Amino acid sequence: MTALRTIAIATLGCLASLGAATAEDRALVIGIGTYENLPQDMFLHGPKNDVKAIEALLTGMLQFKPEAIRVLTDEKATRQAMLSSMDEWLVAGTAPGDRVYLYFSGHGLQVKDVSGDEEDGMDEAISTYDIKAGDDDWTNVILDDDLEAVLEKLKGRAVTLVIDACHSGTISRSLSPQAVSGLNGARYLPRPFAQTGKQPVTRGLRIDLGVVDKPAQLTAGGLTAWSAAAAYQVAWDDVRLPIEKRHGVFTSAYIAGYTPRESDANGNGLISNAELFEYVTRKSKEYCATLDDCDNLDPQLESVPEVLGTSVAEPEPDRAEQAAHQPSNKPEPVYQEAKVEAGGAPAYVDADPIAAVGDIVGKADTGEVTVSLDTGPKLRKGKAFKISVTSKYAGNLVLLDVNGDGMATQIFPNDMAQKITPLSAGSALTIPDDYYGFDFEADGNGENMLVAIVVSDAVDLKDVAPPAQGLNAELDARQSLSEIVVKLQKAWTGDTENRAVQWSLGTLKYTVE
Repeated sequence: MTALRTIAIATLGCLASLGAATAEDRALVIGIGTYENLPQDMFLHGPKNDVKAIEALLTGMLQFKPEAIRVLTDEKATRQAMLSSMDEWLVAGTAPGDRVYLYFSGHGLQVKDVSGDEEDGMDEAISTYDIKAGDDDWTNVILDDDLEAVLEKLKGRAVTLVIDACHSGTISRSLSPQAVSGLNGARYLPRPFAQTGKQPVTRGLRIDLGVVDKPAQLTAGGLTAWSAAAAYQVAWDDVRLPIEKRHGVFTSAYIAGYTPRESDANGNGLISNAELFEYVTRKSKEYCATLDDCDNLDPQLESVPEVLGTSVAEPEPDRAEQAAHQPSNKPEPVYQEAKVEAGGAPAYVDADPIAAVGDIVGKADTGEVTVSLDTGPKLRKGKAFKISVTSKYAGNLVLLDVNGDGMATQIFPNDMAQKITPLSAGSALTIPDDYYGFDFEADGNGENMLVAIVVSDAVDLKDVAPPAQGLNAELDARQSLSEIVVKLQKAWTGDTENRAVQWSLGTLKYTVE
């Protein structure tokens, strides 16, 4: 990530907007609720409202010009129209460095893989208005292979892909059309002629990024992709609303999350991708808890790590919101305009590396993990101190010390500890303990932050937080923390049903004088 310039809030209004729309910026917004060849009980009521809401987000907060947006709904969203618009409107109409936004609201599905590139023998797909049931499978669909070919051509652009549909794997293969009709608002189609009766849900062979199979190659080329659910989960219309006012659960949360009072967890006026992700995840789970038929609902975000702490739109903190989150004598936030290497449009980060921690992790510190110093939060240079971490939940600990210069030290795990063991719920871990054979002494000056992450699932973090780098390596705080959090955002496949990784956060600001 390359810092280009520092900008105070007071002058933001005089600056060009985040990735201000040019003639080359393009958006394609697709919503399909009615279908030429499907019965009405498989129609969706939310997509028509989703499309209008996304248009408003694009022309408002994201500052796309209206003429830069193409909308395809219902009968206009045939397979041919969708593919040709992706090719001539998005690909041919833009160049590297431009913004591209592709949104889809409608049914997701799976069909039999004919190219041999799928481990489970199934291709993920999105529906079209003219989708048809063939002899043994759906035809006239947009395959993941089709989308990947388009995204490959868009490398070098700042591409945002948003899919409010699902590709539910085992579920969609084991439900008949009759069973689906009983799940009001489910955004998936069963395979034609499927047998009635839900089979036991088993873990997925892999995690699909909505309809993208090769996220690493594509995100490196400038793609940030959002999808409403993990593989083997169902996306939903919000059936709590009257029919004419329904939205996709994910789309509704995604748009609401652009409001600082909703998703700005650290209150610095910057809504980061990680904060938006945590917000839509929380809202999706709240909805899922209201439905008997919803087991888990975990939105997915795929991007390069550097994107997590960057803004989703130009920061414009409301003064009342700012006052509610911080003391009146605290200086106003200062932002840096940054450019992620893979993308085209600039974004903002908090210039204060300590304040930026909240933007990268996305979560608010809710007290589930507590961090303390035996000397209190004010240290004198050269004074010995110990760190204690206590977690409400058992799990593996990663503890970073971030300073005001943006550098970090990995306190734990480390090779000095006698044994690396998981934290027990409610039991404090003290660092260093008697087995270390040395004390920590305060050094430097100014404000620092201890960041404790406790991971309750057996996620392998050895490549991003190896014990060998503990205590003896100077790390770039933004990069190291981003690489850890990206790992924790992946769906957990260690249980019979896919779900989000369970992890908790605790922070402590302290000063060295």
